[in-house]
Amino acid sequence: MYEFRKCIQRYRGDYKVRGFTCLDLFLCMAFAQLTYRESLRDIETCLRSIPNKLYHLGIRGRICRSTLADANEKRDWRIYAQFAQVLIRIARELYVNEPFGAALKTTAYAFDATIIHLCLSLFPWSHFRKKQGAIKLHTLMDLRGNIPSFILITPAKRQEVTTLDDLIPEPGSFYILDRGYLDFSRLYTLHQAFAFFVIRSKKKIRYQRLYSHPIDKATGLRSDQTVVPRVAKAAKDYPEKLRRIRFYDTENKKYLVFITNNFLLPALTITELYKCRWQVELFFKWIKQHLRIRAFYGTSENAVKIQVWIAISVYVLVAIIKKRLALDMSLYTILQILSLSLFEKTTLLQALTAHQCKIETPENDNQLPLFNL
Repeated sequence: MYEFRKCIQRYRGDYKVRGFTCLDLFLCMAFAQLTYRESLRDIETCLRSIPNKLYHLGIRGRICRSTLADANEKRDWRIYAQFAQVLIRIARELYVNEPFGAALKTTAYAFDATIIHLCLSLFPWSHFRKKQGAIKLHTLMDLRGNIPSFILITPAKRQEVTTLDDLIPEPGSFYILDRGYLDFSRLYTLHQAFAFFVIRSKKKIRYQRLYSHPIDKATGLRSDQTVVPRVAKAAKDYPEKLRRIRFYDTENKKYLVFITNNFLLPALTITELYKCRWQVELFFKWIKQHLRIRAFYGTSENAVKIQVWIAISVYVLVAIIKKRLALDMSLYTILQILSLSLFEKTTLLQALTAHQCKIETPENDNQLPLFNL
């Protein structure tokens, strides 16, 4: 609450607000995410049915559909974006020692984007194609715990590769990218920041081989080479040497070519790192299926961003609960339990832990039996 109030003060969120505060909006929208509410009317009906419990939850304002719509339009979305970053920092500290698919001691990130489609007639500001609206959600995911560390919401027309300019590279970390981010000038910026990248190469890119390194073809590797770009412009954009690894995927029966600036890790570890990039795709699939970011409660850009950032906050909060309570269950299971027990007066650990009631009969029982069978 202290961090949330600091976010409100930073952007003067409650300035001249008498009734429905920024905290009230966050709690109502988080309730909608956890209980899968369909509309503002749905939120209003459900919360008004339990007026005695709202005060203890922290909601002080009067719940009304028009009030919720007005708050979605006027509250600054940066408040909830800033608060989500606070939660992300807490979660990343909890998952700092979490293992992932590759044997790596340093931090590894997967960077990708997904498109959230919108109705152009309701969201005219989100023009994407001739008869279609959309926004794009760019996510940099920490593979230890699958926690998003950087999120950017942009118009869907923006090219994904340009968002690399918004990243602040972390020295010594690995950035795993799809081939859509293959831009030698931007990759050289990562290299100059002492960060490593692993990216899948495009077929049309040509390289000049300088050295070849020994490999074990039984593992699926086909080549491990030190190369430089053959095209003059690419060689000018990236004037250093690169490592080119060719791998045969037996499951999909196709060859994959990876480019990296790391010459120390084994070639097979580089291929395992790229395989971990799929975690960010699973994250996009998960939040689209289990959180409300495909049907929106407001039509303005501000309302859409508020809903997306609160959905991400809910995801990170559930991840924090799972780690702090040492729960051996999926995030989906936790969400399902919370959706039914939000207003129960019980501890989280008791609500999220399965208990089987057993009637213990003492050995020396002097009590007469009630029924003689």
